[in-house]
Amino acid sequence: MAKFVGIAGSLRPTSYSQQALRLAAQRVEALEGEVEILDLRTLNLPFCNGGKAYPEYPDVERLQTAFQQADGMILVTPEYHGSVSGVLKNALDLMSFDHLSGKVAGLVSILGGQSNSNALNDLRVILRWVHAWVIPEQVAIGQAWQAFGADGKLLDEKLSQRFDDFAQSLVENTTKLRQAA
Repeated sequence: MAKFVGIAGSLRPTSYSQQALRLAAQRVEALEGEVEILDLRTLNLPFCNGGKAYPEYPDVERLQTAFQQADGMILVTPEYHGSVSGVLKNALDLMSFDHLSGKVAGLVSILGGQSNSNALNDLRVILRWVHAWVIPEQVAIGQAWQAFGADGKLLDEKLSQRFDDFAQSLVENTTKLRQAA
């Protein structure tokens, strides 16, 4: 069974990014993947200062260990000013090649306006730099305020199918990479 860790780069209490992360995790779990969600809203993480260790912040080690032990990751970001949220970027900056290299990544972005791929493209560059493998399937949820029902489920069937395809690709590609290693 492939193990995944997921984080969403939003600190809002009613975060669409968190909803999308839970949805992606459910789809991966339905395919026999194991998903650990780390909620950045509850972790005490410092701003990255370029150091290798943050002994006064045990949650940094928790974050690093979860990623190091996972086979793959699900990263969800709101798009702020045309790019990745600072919260997600900081969490990734607190990790190194040891934690991210060789992992398979699935990416989701959340936008208040029209759907685009700016944040997703920036995440691809970041993950390529640390030698992670990003699956080609990605999900961008535009106008997120009208994408989810009161129960947290997606209202658009095509978008729901994209999550299914996303999860299938993430599990299959992670399994293939693990077998090849």
